[in-house]
Amino acid sequence: MSHPTVRGVVVITRNGDRYDYYQDPVTYKSSHTDSTPLGDVQAHKLGTVLRGEYFDPSSPNYINNVRTDLVNLDQVHARIKNGGEGRVVFDSTIALLQGLFPPTKKNSIELANEVTVTAPLGGYQYIPAETVEPSNDRSLESWTDCPAFEDHVKKFYSSSDFKAAAKAAEPFFKEANDFIFGRQPSLENAVNIYDFMNHQLTHNKSYAHRLPPTLIEQARYWANFHEEGVFSDSSIDGIGNIAGRTLLQSIVSSLERITYDGDPLQFLIESTTYQPFISLFSQTEMTKSDPTLKGIPNFASALAIELRRGSLPDNRDFVRFKFKNGTDDFFRTLHVFGHNGDIPLTEFIYRVENAAIGSNREWLRVCGGSSADSAWSMPALPFFQDSTEQHPFTTAMCGALFASLFMLAVLAASKFVKRSRGGRIVLRTNGDDGSLVLPTTKF
Repeated sequence: MSHPTVRGVVVITRNGDRYDYYQDPVTYKSSHTDSTPLGDVQAHKLGTVLRGEYFDPSSPNYINNVRTDLVNLDQVHARIKNGGEGRVVFDSTIALLQGLFPPTKKNSIELANEVTVTAPLGGYQYIPAETVEPSNDRSLESWTDCPAFEDHVKKFYSSSDFKAAAKAAEPFFKEANDFIFGRQPSLENAVNIYDFMNHQLTHNKSYAHRLPPTLIEQARYWANFHEEGVFSDSSIDGIGNIAGRTLLQSIVSSLERITYDGDPLQFLIESTTYQPFISLFSQTEMTKSDPTLKGIPNFASALAIELRRGSLPDNRDFVRFKFKNGTDDFFRTLHVFGHNGDIPLTEFIYRVENAAIGSNREWLRVCGGSSADSAWSMPALPFFQDSTEQHPFTTAMCGALFASLFMLAVLAASKFVKRSRGGRIVLRTNGDDGSLVLPTTKF
């Protein structure tokens, strides 16, 4: 059945090219890295593709009633993962937004003296973006500092499948040893090896001229095997899918907002790294119908989740998934949960809602941590909500905190006045046998 009207879109994007990068094979704690000009270009191009897909009135996928010339900040929102590769993800998002809403002379204003002023850089459009810090919101980086996930990784390494793969990969690691310059040549370290080799192949001419044929393809194969085993699970709510489980809450909440006519949101960008892609493809059974989705998506990939309205007599809301694997690929339609077409929104929510992790406290419970060793257990606020709507729990906490601080300030002031005698301030020490006398200062 045709569902021609696009009501809104949630887009999950991967960052563009960056400098080489290290992740711990068990904890996935990572080094710092920065984006490259190539990565910024890749992200900008993705923005222009998204603009042509959803913000061009002549496109069959044009979002109904969305503003196309000047950005409407109530309709468009961007969230940026700020852990791990956070700086790279931030740069990529800004470049993407530049491509999505390029400079325009319409970004001008006429002053009272009849002088027209255009924004800098030919009408640059300044689009704010929300950075998501893992220290207070685990929706975009849920796999670090998670004991249960680390146990999952260790179990994968000790599995018979992994041991058999490690044995099969020995010839590759032996041959690659001369091209990884001291890095550990093992299947556990496959992601870091591929990341290093791929970066050198892209940016180092002498390395590119020396690397034997097929070695980069083998490195990619073993890295894909490794990450597919780490960031997927046989169950939709398994710990291996935690990268997708926390992101699902934001996806579902945003689709529900788009369906509500009183909410202006129509386009949400979730800027992240590759891990949630692997989990989401596994959770929604996309890899069953398309095994090529397994593994690490390319730089500047995008998964578009379109909310579409059906035609009469079945004018329900449906969801369509489309994927673009890097700069040189085109959007193609994917099928979830065995459907050969779009899936009804209600069915999609029904299938995923029990697997979604919606708060910091729930994330902590799933990870097997405790409030004693993690700051993320307090408060138990939802990961993603409308910024214009205050949560009742937040409001109550803020009110109580303000009242307590006010009473403490009054008490401190009264004690200060009582202890100020004869031009001096007396500060009591712990015992009754001594005090520190300070002279007062006249202002």
